[in-house]
Amino acid sequence: MMNTIKQPKEIIFGSNSVNDYDFPKKSLLITSKGSKKRGFVEYLNLKDFLIFEKVENNPSLDIVNHIINEFRNSNFSTIIGLGGGSSLDVAKFVGYKLKKKKILIPTTFGSGSEVTRISVLKVNDKKTSFHNDELLADVSIIDPFFIKNAPLKVIKNSAIDACAQCTEAFDSKLSNNYTKFLCKKAFDILEKALLGEKYEDLAYGAMISGLGFGNSSTTLGHALSYVFSNEGVSHGHALAFTTTVAHKFNNSEYYERFKNLVKKLEFTSIHLRENLNDAAELILTDKKHLDYNPKPISKKNIIELLELIQKKSMV
Repeated sequence: MMNTIKQPKEIIFGSNSVNDYDFPKKSLLITSKGSKKRGFVEYLNLKDFLIFEKVENNPSLDIVNHIINEFRNSNFSTIIGLGGGSSLDVAKFVGYKLKKKKILIPTTFGSGSEVTRISVLKVNDKKTSFHNDELLADVSIIDPFFIKNAPLKVIKNSAIDACAQCTEAFDSKLSNNYTKFLCKKAFDILEKALLGEKYEDLAYGAMISGLGFGNSSTTLGHALSYVFSNEGVSHGHALAFTTTVAHKFNNSEYYERFKNLVKKLEFTSIHLRENLNDAAELILTDKKHLDYNPKPISKKNIIELLELIQKKSMV
């Protein structure tokens, strides 16, 4: 079987790599409102740039259209995405729609969005995963500077996201020798960084995780997670539980190691307000994840997993 590997044209990583990069003038910076306050925008040292700083968690396709309408007649050459997965996903989609060069800079290290061809946006209030080669960054810059002084809650939500991605992708039907190598390497780095509380190494691990799962697929854990995200549970927090039960269901070799990380990071339990039958129906429509799960799954299985997630004794 033929396999294809796709990634950004240029990946730059290492300490102070953002500060050392010569950014183009006349760029549109897309980020969240906290970036200025944290000194992130200043750290980029941009010249002659526009800024949109209103991206919020779990953004919708509406914000993409809003940005396009607001800046359609502005003179800029490049889109710069700065932030967590939400800001990067929006920046990627805006750049794709406007056919602009894209530079992506993660400030949290979990989504892997800076190196994937995937953008997750809400459509009709439901999280939807878009896959397109034109969503790939032209330049990705991964700098562990941004993890300094980050709240522990942000660190652990981001890190468990990266751990879920690489371990689910390792088991994916779309995996190959290359992606399995990357996913295994990523989890080893992430696990060691979390157990040893050496958080600056999460940046490197999350980047490798993004390259691994971005060239295969996440699976059941992600499919289960979106119904919780639709109710306001952060993505990483949801995955702490949904990927744990998914790994148990799939007999994954990563089940025990992943579960141990969830225990160490002390995630609080999550609950679903939506009727479990309705939630299961919605989850079953997520073919982009379920079709590549290593084991077939039924509606009955999904309801049982959702029930298990809500038991405090699960992990």
